[in-house]
Order: sequence, then C-alpha cells, then structure tokens
Amino acid sequence: MMMSAMPAFAQQARHTTTMKPMTDQEFVMSAARADMAEIELGKLAEVKAASSEVKAYGKRMADDHQKALDSLKTVAAKENITLPTGLDPKTVALKDRLDKLTGNAFDRAYMQAMLSDHRHDIAEFREAAKTAKSADVREYATSTLPTLEEHLKLAEAADKAVVGTSGTSKKTY
Repeated sequence: MMMSAMPAFAQQARHTTTMKPMTDQEFVMSAARADMAEIELGKLAEVKAASSEVKAYGKRMADDHQKALDSLKTVAAKENITLPTGLDPKTVALKDRLDKLTGNAFDRAYMQAMLSDHRHDIAEFREAAKTAKSADVREYATSTLPTLEEHLKLAEAADKAVVGTSGTSKKTY
C-alpha cells in the first residue's frame, strides 16, 4: 500500500537506477520526458501552490526546463531522434493526483515529487555526461547538470519550508 502513495517519479527513480546505462537515444528520450513533465507540473504549481515559494519554484521549473527542452530539440535533430510529443502515463497520473490536492497538501506532494525527480535526473545526467557516445549528447548532459543540481538544492529548501506549515513561507527566491 505504501508504494502506491509514493510519487511516480520516486518509484521510477528506484527502478531505473539499477538498470544498465542508457543508450544516447534512451537518454535523450528520458530527458525530453523529464523536461516536459517539469514544464507541466511547474505550470500546475504556479496555479495551485499555497506557498509563494512553491509557486516561484514551479515557475522556475517551467522556465528552466523549457529552455532545456529547446536545447535538447537541437541535439535530437542532429542525432536524428524523434522526441516524444506528450507526457508519459506516470506523469499524467502524477499530474492528475496533484491536481486534486489543495493548499499545503499540494505543496508537500509537489515538492516531494520534485525531490525524487531531480535526484533521478541528476543520476541519469551524470551517467550520460560520462558515457554518451555522441559529443553533442555528452555536452548537453554536462551543461544541463549544474542547473539540475541547483533545482535539487532549491527543492530541498522549498520542501523544508512547506513541511509542517500551513503552506506559507518566509523565504522567497
């Protein structure tokens, strides 16, 4: 029962980290799905979050991941990789679950998903930065990694601010 309550990203992260290294195409597809998820969930947080800090974090995610996706589209075109056009089923399920939450419950669930998602993404990007066969894919992974690491630090701060509060925070970005 506890497993079903975990954010989809947390379930995916635990499963994916034990798998063999991804091919360049698998990494690019995974990165695109992650960017699209962050954009959509970030937009949702901008609207639904109770905390101004979580709203600001959501906007930052939507903006930064749109830039990353635009950059990834260039890499995908060079590598002749067709990117996905919609959200994967796990992200759709998470978005639907988050959409039903309000106030501090939304803030906590969103931030937990962001923590899990960014930990997972950082692991994938570190691996791709080392093992991707394509120089363009390696460069994309290497150049995007610092932003993802910053997102994780911001998520940790925002999560601490919303856990156990009424959804308001003293901190701002």
